[in-house]
Amino acid sequence: MSVETPEIQPDSSTSSSTAPSKVRAKRSPLRFTFELIRESLEFVVLTLVLLVVVRNCVVEARYIPSGSMEPTLRVYDRVLVEKISGLMGSPIKRGDIIVFYPPPDELGGKDIGKSTLAYLGRLTGLPFLYKDTAYIKRVIGLPGEKIKVQRGVGIFVDDQLLIEDSYIKDLPDYDLNVLGDIGGRNAEGEYIKPYGDSNEPIIVPARNLFLLGDNRNSSEDSHVWGFLDQSRIVGKSWLLFWRPLGPKN
Repeated sequence: MSVETPEIQPDSSTSSSTAPSKVRAKRSPLRFTFELIRESLEFVVLTLVLLVVVRNCVVEARYIPSGSMEPTLRVYDRVLVEKISGLMGSPIKRGDIIVFYPPPDELGGKDIGKSTLAYLGRLTGLPFLYKDTAYIKRVIGLPGEKIKVQRGVGIFVDDQLLIEDSYIKDLPDYDLNVLGDIGGRNAEGEYIKPYGDSNEPIIVPARNLFLLGDNRNSSEDSHVWGFLDQSRIVGKSWLLFWRPLGPKN
């Protein structure tokens, strides 16, 4: 014989009074605002860190402001400038196209900005910060090489004529035989002769380069302001990624 144990039904009045109440926590407006500001700052800081790392260690975009590299690069072309090879110690080669900060003689004595805003501008590239003037040219002479330029003929490196038919616009209309021949109008319109009247041969010093624009006769380059210290290099032109529509020059 089995005995069934009757179920005990809870009293509704009892259960309602003893059951834990569910209270939804509400954030105060002040705490919500604080969390929003904190998350926004975290996002901005992370974005800036990534921007600085990519721009200074990997690649940055630049545009071409003049026709000094025609026909290879035209005005308003956009190029990617890579930094990895420089950080890894990869040597510069003749024919490389590089972006760099020109020597002070070219800018009337002005050098790279030393202010905090100028430094941040170089680090981040943000459009509202100070921008240092940068040039883009082709590497012609490497350290230890002797350079000569013959009007209407071309460039001689260690007495060997460079074959440049594939990229120059015109043959040079100037002669360079000695250091004293280097000179011309800089970006400020001033006439400069960085080596005075020296009769020494044009031999590229250690850790320097001799650079020319592909548009040889419309380019402020080493034939005007001389050698470039390699510490002023920004990076190598790697990829032309945008070109404005229009007729070819």
